[in-house]
Amino acid sequence: QVQLVESGGGLVQSGGSLRLSCAASGLTFSRYAMAWFRQAPGKERDFIAAITWSGGGTEYADTVKGRFTISRDNAKKTVYLQMDSLKPEDTAVYYCAARLGPVGRLKHEYDYWGQGTQVSVSS
Repeated sequence: QVQLVESGGGLVQSGGSLRLSCAASGLTFSRYAMAWFRQAPGKERDFIAAITWSGGGTEYADTVKGRFTISRDNAKKTVYLQMDSLKPEDTAVYYCAARLGPVGRLKHEYDYWGQGTQVSVSS
């Protein structure tokens, strides 16, 4: 049974930082591209960042490029999202996702999803 469990969300002031983690189990983690998406209330779930199975390649949405950094530790079966210079508009539920194949930016390309972790940024 595949499980993706996010952690690290919380409430932070504008300009602050948070580091999200997503621990995977039940899959050969090193074969999967991993991604982070987010969903604000009343909005679609949007792509944020993705990383290749090896960690050698990354992609970012324009809205977070230069502020967020995705990384992974295959030995720990964990993917991370370091979020710096947070803004109120970053407030959302953040989800990690796994895909057996190359990185992608579309929700339907991903095979497994976590339950999400809430990030709230106050102004």
